Amino acid sequence: MVLATVCAVVYGTADFFGGLATRRSRVLAVVVLSQIVGLVLVVALLPFLPGTLTAETLAWGMASGVAGAAGLVLFYRALATGVMSVVAPLTATASAILPVLFGLATGERPEPVALGGVVLALLAVLLVSRSSSPVATAGRSYGSILISLAAGAGFGGFFILLSQAPEDGGIWPLLGARLASVTLIALLALVTRRSLRPGSGALRIIIAAGALDMIANVLFILAQQRGLLSLVAVLVSLYPASTLLLARYVLGERLNTVQVVGIGFTLAAVALIAAG
Repeated sequence: MVLATVCAVVYGTADFFGGLATRRSRVLAVVVLSQIVGLVLVVALLPFLPGTLTAETLAWGMASGVAGAAGLVLFYRALATGVMSVVAPLTATASAILPVLFGLATGERPEPVALGGVVLALLAVLLVSRSSSPVATAGRSYGSILISLAAGAGFGGFFILLSQAPEDGGIWPLLGARLASVTLIALLALVTRRSLRPGSGALRIIIAAGALDMIANVLFILAQQRGLLSLVAVLVSLYPASTLLLARYVLGERLNTVQVVGIGFTLAAVALIAAG
């Protein structure tokens, strides 16, 4: 539980830096460069967190890397175009619900309180979607909400696929995940002819985002190896708390009353799911 909670704090901080970087650079540039930083870091950590390397371990890691890369591209895009303190909780809710559904499909039976959290999460989506902005701005907001939910699906897939790797694999699955994500997004940038050069003043922010994201991934896999996916994943999904605090006190973001209630419901939903 301690590992999962610390993981949530680190994920939220990484996402805040990633969102800032995406406002100064192209999304693909931020994702590729941050993923390369994470790849270097996981290679450096391998001697300290050894495990058994097998083809199965790498395969599950690479599959999770594809899902995670898709989620990250969508998430950074949503952070760049929407309100950070709305995007983060919505993404977290989607990524928390998927592991619960996966657990149900594979025989887990959560307590009624967890199922109540799922219902509360759906209500939260409706509340957070409310905007007091003009029609044009509201349409843009709805677009970022849909992207946020799709990003959450990618992250939920990342958690599920990564949990399927053998427990004795150590952090080798993360190496597979990073190799797959870097390759996939670099090819996407090449095909679309997008520049991977970071914007002015963005490189240090990207490095911080990439390093923190990998540290959080390591914490997640260590927590998951010691606990249940349906519990660890939803605790990790509490990460918007740190993103919200940073967005509030660093960026000075403001929300209307209905959105504030919706964000509170979102965090409450994730907490209920974890309690179950």
